[in-house]
Amino acid sequence: MALQGVANRIVRGLLRTPLISHGIGKRLITVYAVGRTSGKRYAVPVAYTRHDGVLLVGTPFRWARNLRTGEPVDVRYMGRRRTADVVVLTDEAAVVADYAVIARDNHSFARFNGIGLLPDGNPDPADLRQAWQAGARVLRLTLR
Repeated sequence: MALQGVANRIVRGLLRTPLISHGIGKRLITVYAVGRTSGKRYAVPVAYTRHDGVLLVGTPFRWARNLRTGEPVDVRYMGRRRTADVVVLTDEAAVVADYAVIARDNHSFARFNGIGLLPDGNPDPADLRQAWQAGARVLRLTLR
């Protein structure tokens, strides 16, 4: 995680670049959040999965605690900055279910989050539950 800041800066730049953003934008978006108490601005590139008309973003990181259900958030999607409605899921059943969807769709997400895949391609239920216990949450983003 020591080089995460540098990697994030590079990916944010690529997500703003025309043509390139359409390639890597099939798996990554940038979420723009503002700290509730600090006012600090976060621009975080994250993996997403399209599912049932929304973008699913799973994350265990603290920046996501600044987002609230019903409060819109800006995202950079396919090179364009857009507004999205957000629903934040923190309860075990919802997080485990959506993390499973994301992990099945994106094996890099699964590896990054320590979620093993069973021989049938489904994520290990114990790993999903452990991710939730470690503070994972899911953002369901509906682009406007």
